[in-house]
Amino acid sequence: MPNPNLKENKFKRALVAPFRNVVKAISKTWYVKSQYKYITHHKLNLKNPTRYTEKLQYLRLFVYPKDPLVIQCAGRVGVRDYLKKRGFCDKLIPIYGVFDSFDEIDFDKLPNQFVMKCSHACAFNYICLDKSKIDKTALKNKFDKWLKINYGKKTVELQYAPIKPQIIIEKYLVQEGQPLPIEYKIHVFNGKAKSMYVVTSRGVDIRYNNYYIDWTPFDGSQFNGWKKTDYPLEKPDHWNDMVEMAQILAEPFPFVRVDLYNINGKIYFSELTFTPAKGTLILDDDKCDFEMGEWLDISQYINAK
Repeated sequence: MPNPNLKENKFKRALVAPFRNVVKAISKTWYVKSQYKYITHHKLNLKNPTRYTEKLQYLRLFVYPKDPLVIQCAGRVGVRDYLKKRGFCDKLIPIYGVFDSFDEIDFDKLPNQFVMKCSHACAFNYICLDKSKIDKTALKNKFDKWLKINYGKKTVELQYAPIKPQIIIEKYLVQEGQPLPIEYKIHVFNGKAKSMYVVTSRGVDIRYNNYYIDWTPFDGSQFNGWKKTDYPLEKPDHWNDMVEMAQILAEPFPFVRVDLYNINGKIYFSELTFTPAKGTLILDDDKCDFEMGEWLDISQYINAK
């Protein structure tokens, strides 16, 4: 049964919404504490965090915004250089270019299908399945607006704030039987992959299946009311290679989620996510928040403060 804390007081949300930017300006810590309490219904303990979600908030506020490598890898352009240095150049999705503005893009040179993403943010994306159907005026307005947003300041995920806003255009990956490719999101704690979830049927009837890294179901870690498939999923080919790759990429960080694709046995890199859902996750089983918290050791950062 989904966590009952998923029920939201919409009246309360409407009351506090006008004051969010004021609270951010006064104290980002105060804002994050309030946000965490409002969404998860738990008081945020930053002095002695024990929950996984609490430790994510600590990293979000005090660690990741100060780490140049995190800032580089949070960006869709900068992370490509990181993958090359780590020996995974062949796992990068081919790109058609990186642009500072929408007006720089020559659509005549693009294939019929492609994916456009902002470099500095999460979910600022456009998937083109038929270039002839693009409303360029509407698309330009959308990307012009997105490029002006300081996503890191807006969400208080400050690792995004210094990233240069750009548009990166990637090859559209095709996977038979799926409207969009299946995505494997591997959670790596202090260099060790411990759990993950698989996203299927994106764009149609999206489903999320949570597992321990050995592919044992980890249903209690299902979060924010998301539903899983009504059938078991199979490991993709070269699964162990995917886990090894995730651990190598995550080595410098206390925690990161490594997102990968696997198209007919060919592994592709998607992104590194350092604060999934801003760390404000409502798990189906609250015990899993503590279980995952035990996997994540951030004592060196707390003791050094």
